[in-house]
Amino acid sequence: MIPPLKQLVLIGAGHAHAFVLEAFAQRSDTAIAITVVSDSPLAAYSGSVPAWLAGECTLRETQIDVAALSQRAGARLITSPAVAIDPTKRRVTLANGEVVHFDVASFNVGSTLRLPEKHGAQPPYLLAMRPLSSLHYRWQALREKVAQLPQGTHQRVVSVGGGAAGCETLMSVMAQLRQQRSDITWQGTLVSASTTLLPGAGHLPRWLTQRALRRAGITVLHGVRGQALIAGGVNTSEGELIDADIVVWATGAIGQTWLQDTALPLNQQGFIQVNKTLEVTGKPGLFAAGDCAAFNPSLRSSPLPKAGVYAVRQGPVLAENLRAACHSEPLTTWQPPKRVLALIGTGDGHAIASRGAIGFSGRWVWQWKKRIDARFIARFNPTDTINLGKRS
Repeated sequence: MIPPLKQLVLIGAGHAHAFVLEAFAQRSDTAIAITVVSDSPLAAYSGSVPAWLAGECTLRETQIDVAALSQRAGARLITSPAVAIDPTKRRVTLANGEVVHFDVASFNVGSTLRLPEKHGAQPPYLLAMRPLSSLHYRWQALREKVAQLPQGTHQRVVSVGGGAAGCETLMSVMAQLRQQRSDITWQGTLVSASTTLLPGAGHLPRWLTQRALRRAGITVLHGVRGQALIAGGVNTSEGELIDADIVVWATGAIGQTWLQDTALPLNQQGFIQVNKTLEVTGKPGLFAAGDCAAFNPSLRSSPLPKAGVYAVRQGPVLAENLRAACHSEPLTTWQPPKRVLALIGTGDGHAIASRGAIGFSGRWVWQWKKRIDARFIARFNPTDTINLGKRS
């Protein structure tokens, strides 16, 4: 008698799951049926988002074709996101009401933001940077609002979040807004709760980033925590007001809100706790990777930063372990890298490379970054002609 197929469900279409689908496309498994549930047939690659924000490439050039990748892997794609999961009954409920049963499942659903409170009439316009899957809608809405501003006005853009993503995002956004409306005077301010930019980076990368922000006409406020939006700007935790017309919110990442109503083990920020094999703690056959996962197997180790590079590094091991779990085979341990290379676009055709204490910058770094991003996207879109590296 032929045993029934093992049902593998991939919840979300993040970077790690792209590697899973690639692995099954390269080596199919007739004992496993794969289902992908995602809110869209296209998934943005986070590394290319700054280039898109700065107007260096189109939105499509930042996206992985999840539908085509699923087809090559022999997987069924359902374009409706998960909204609930029952680990005991082994079933996932989707937004369209469909229920999908699984033997093994994996989460790669990214993160969202803890948005600021809004008080009073006419608070600043808010551009939240997460969730990434719907950023293009929010960015387009802001671009349309900017197009309607009177000529010769003055606009103050404040970004809350002093990490690499916050710095890169603000410089990219400012570059595009200045290009769109050169008749408007743009003023930028970066608000960081930390006493330094790029916490964890060396002195040279921090200095290069500070210089790039200064060249972009962006003022940096250290040791300031943005808390709420009120009429005229951002209210800080100290009760002070930072004048703002537009606020870019790039801090306070939390887990997807629907996970709070599940029986999954979550940390204080709402991320799914996993062990060294990326299996959910205490939930055999359930896995999580990327931003939605809290990888902190040792009490002495620090949680991994929320950066796409870790999802990329986890992808191959996740693919191996999902296949092994379907066959009841031993799982492989994932070891996070001690240092990762960060390439930070500055919105002016240049970029900064940062790895530990090492840092350097230049136009060639930006071209290098675009080639890396283009190769990554082309890896999963082999039939496409997308090539970010050829664009200036």
